[in-house]
Amino acid sequence: MTSAPLHAQQTPPLPPELPWSGASEKLIAPIDDRWITPAEQARFASSPSYAETRAWLERLDAASPLIEVKTFGRTGEGRDLIYVRASKSGASKPVVLIQAGIHAGEIDGKDAGLMLLRDIALRGKDPLLDHVDLVFVPVLNADGHERTNRLYRPHDRIPFAKGYRANARNLDLNRDYAKLDAPETRAIVALLRKLDPALYIDFHVSDGFDHQYDVTFTYAGWGKYARHRATADWLEQRFGPAASEDLRRAGHVPGVYPSAIDAQDPARGIRFSPEGPRYSTGYGDFIGVPTVLVESHHLKPYRRRVLGSYVLMESALRFTGVEGARIAAAKATDRAARPTMLMTQWQPTPQPIGFIDDFKGVAFETYLSPASGRLEQRWLGRPISYRMPIIGQTSIEQVHLPKAWWVPPGYTDVVERLALHGIRHDRLDTPRTLDLDHVRFIAPTLKTPSEGRVPVQAQFVHESRKAVLPAGSVRVPSDQPLGLLAAALLEPESQDSFLAWGFFNGALQLEPGTDDFVLAAWGERALANDPALKVAFERKVASDQAFASDPAARLAWFRDRLLPADPYALRYPILREQ
Repeated sequence: MTSAPLHAQQTPPLPPELPWSGASEKLIAPIDDRWITPAEQARFASSPSYAETRAWLERLDAASPLIEVKTFGRTGEGRDLIYVRASKSGASKPVVLIQAGIHAGEIDGKDAGLMLLRDIALRGKDPLLDHVDLVFVPVLNADGHERTNRLYRPHDRIPFAKGYRANARNLDLNRDYAKLDAPETRAIVALLRKLDPALYIDFHVSDGFDHQYDVTFTYAGWGKYARHRATADWLEQRFGPAASEDLRRAGHVPGVYPSAIDAQDPARGIRFSPEGPRYSTGYGDFIGVPTVLVESHHLKPYRRRVLGSYVLMESALRFTGVEGARIAAAKATDRAARPTMLMTQWQPTPQPIGFIDDFKGVAFETYLSPASGRLEQRWLGRPISYRMPIIGQTSIEQVHLPKAWWVPPGYTDVVERLALHGIRHDRLDTPRTLDLDHVRFIAPTLKTPSEGRVPVQAQFVHESRKAVLPAGSVRVPSDQPLGLLAAALLEPESQDSFLAWGFFNGALQLEPGTDDFVLAAWGERALANDPALKVAFERKVASDQAFASDPAARLAWFRDRLLPADPYALRYPILREQ
C-alpha cells in the first residue's frame, strides 16, 4: 500500500479567519485547574478520545453527587454508549437531552458539555438544575469518533484529526431515525421514549459558504412547515429569541442556520422546508418533542465554537427551567392533535416568502481555477451585509390518513420498528374480512444505493376491494399520538416510508411463469378456441411491430391472460383501512 503524496497530507488552504473575542472566553478554566477538560488543557488544539472522555466523566461522577454516568446501548463495534445525568435530588423534573457527535467529526458539543458539567458539578452552576435535569450524550457515534484522520472534513478549521461521519456500518445516524437500522439510532430513540424530554438538542458543525455567524440553529419546519405546530411555535417564538440574546451577550454571533440555495452565490437565498423523520429534528417534530439542530460554523476556530456551544447549552437549561409548564402544554396540545393529512412532496416557492434584511455575510471574489477549469470562490475575510431571500416550499402532494394500516404476517422487521418507535399496534388473533385500500406500483425504479439500502421510487394506483386478513396481521391505527409518524413510515407516497427505504423490494420481483414450450402450446390452443382472444392478439401483432418481433413479449401477453395474477408482484403489502 503506497502512502499519499506529501501535498495530499497537508492541511488544505482555508479562507482568512475573522478576528474575535468575547465574554465567553472567561469560561475557560485556568491551566492549573485540576478539573480542566482535555480540550481546555490543549488550548483547543485537540479533543479527547472516547476512552479519555469516558474516564474524565467517570472521575467527575466520583467527585460529585450531582453527576451520574450511565450506559444506554452499545455500538456496532461493541463500545458502550454513555450518557451523563446531572440532577439534584427531589421531585421529578423536566429533562433537557443534549447529544453531540452523531456525526463524529463534528464534535464541538462534546467538549462544551464537559466544561458545562464541570461547572455545574464543582464550580457553582448547580442552580441550573433547580428546575430541570440535564442528560448529556457526549458521543453518539462512538465508533466513528475513534476512526480519525486529519483530512476528514478538510473544510473545517480544526487543527487535529477528526472522527468519521458515519458509524461502523457506514450509516449516517442522522438519516436513520425513521428506519432504525443502526444500534446507535435505536438506542437514542429508546432514550427519547424513556426520558420524553422537554427539549432535545443535537449539536453539529456546518458545511457551506462563509459568513459571520458562529452559532446557528434551526428547527424542523421552520416557518410554517412543522408537522406539529405548538412545539414549533414555542421554539420559534420563545426559545430562539432567548438563546440568541444569551449568545450575543457572551460575544457570539447567532443566526438561523443558512442552508443555501446555491453556495457559490449565497445571495440567491436560503431555504426553509419540511423535514422527514429520518433526521433528529424531523423526528422530534413528528413525536412532539421540541428539537433544536445546532450548526456551529465550520470556518470559525474550534475554541470559539466550543464556547458558543457552552453558552447555548447553559441558556437552554436556564430557559427550559423557566418555561417547563409552557413546554408541557405545547407538547400536550400537539399529542392531542389528530392530523388528517400528510404532506409528502413539495417544491421551492417561485418567490421568496421573506427576507433577512441584514444578513451578516463575508465578501468573496471569483477567479478561474486551473484545477476545476471554472470560476471558483475566494473568500476575503471581509465582513459585509446584504438582504438574504428566504425560499419556502409549496406542497404538491398530500395524502389523507386512513383509519388504520394493516401489516401482513411475515413482515416482522416492519413491526419490530413500529414497536421501537412506540407506535401502538394490535395483532389479529383470528382471520377477518374487510374492504380495504390496495396499492399497486406503476413504473417502479430502484434508486442509487443510500444508507445501506436500495431505495425505490414509483407511482401508485389505489384500488378498494375485499381482503381476507389472516391471523397474525397487525393493525396500526392512525388515531394515536404517533399517528403522523406511523403515516410517514407506512404511507407509500411518503419520502421516509419503509417502502421508500427499500423494505418491500421483494414486491418488485417479476411474477413466476412457466416453461416457454408449455406457454407457447397453451397460447396456440387459446388462439384456436377463443375467438375474442384471437382477435385481440392479431390486432396487437398488427399494430405493434416491436411486440410482433419479440417472442418474449408475445409469450408474456399470453401469460398475463392465462395464468392467475401474482398476489405479490407490484403490490404494496400493507393495506389501508379507510
